[in-house]
Parts: sequence; structure tokens; C-alpha cells
Amino acid sequence: MYIASQKHKENIAEYLLYMWQIEDVIRANGLDIDKIKTNVIDRFQLDDAQKKEMTEWYESLIDMMRRENVEKNGHLQLNKNVIIQLTDLHLALLKDPRFPEYTAEFYKALPFIVELRAKAGENPAGEIETCFNALYGMLMLRLQSKEISQDTQNAITQISRFIALLTKDYHLDREDKLFPREED
Repeated sequence: MYIASQKHKENIAEYLLYMWQIEDVIRANGLDIDKIKTNVIDRFQLDDAQKKEMTEWYESLIDMMRRENVEKNGHLQLNKNVIIQLTDLHLALLKDPRFPEYTAEFYKALPFIVELRAKAGENPAGEIETCFNALYGMLMLRLQSKEISQDTQNAITQISRFIALLTKDYHLDREDKLFPREED
């Protein structure tokens, strides 16, 4: 909760990946708040008020996961909304000739995105979600200490560069510094 809040302010890409990981942690604990208290919350150095606050946060996420039928897989709507916001910004940046660096990074990443979408089968995600699926998959491989091929590393490096640029622009846009308003 505290980490999520900080990441949301500082790096929307890290926030989204963190929240996907939280969804998986909740699933790994069987959507059971008592298991989450033991396996997650109690590992933090928190006072009683902070523990209560974190417990309530996890309980609210568990409730949302149940209501949205994402107990087994999928993502909460609040996380889908981040993808939607990033996709909307992505499309605006591609259309705007003031952002040639962004467009260039996207086109460098596009062959990898197309390849990943083709591997996804009959329900491929959009381009931005595909990038996040790749980054999350890499995170999971690293956490499991699995070997990662050079081709995969190259793809992730390019996708990471592209998402880093999108993330930077997202935060500039939130501060109204990306698309400056013209004075009347």
C-alpha cells in the first residue's frame, strides 16, 4: 500500500507492475486475509495503526478481485484503467509531430511487440499491455532465477526503453507539462 502509493506518484510503470505482483500475491495466498497477514503484512516493520491500514487495503483488493471475477487471473479494473490511460497517451504522442523521439522508440520496439502479440494467440492484448506483459514476464523469470535468452533480453531492453519514455511523458502530462497550453 505504501509502496504502491509512492510508485504511483513517481513511476507509473513500476506502479502497474507492482500492482500486478500484488494481485498474484493475493492469489498465491488464496485470497485469504489471514494468510496475507502472516506471509506479507507481518514482515513489515509497522505500528498497529499501519498494520490495520495495510490489512484494510489488502481486504479491499480481495473484495475487488472477487467482485470483478479476477480471483484466478486477469487484472483489477483500477489496473486496467492505468493501461487505458497509457494507451490514450501513447496514441496522442504518436499523432503529434512534436514527439519524434517517442515515435522512434516505439517503432524500434514494434517488431518485438508484434512478435509477442502473435505468440499470445487468438486474444492478443493491445500494444501497451503487451509491453507490460513482457516486462512482468521478465520480472517473474528473474524472481524464479530462470535463464533468459539473449533474444529475450534484447527485446526487453528495447521495450523497457520505450516504456520508460512513455512513463516519463505520462508524469509530464499529469503535471500539465507535456502538451503546454497556448496562452490566449
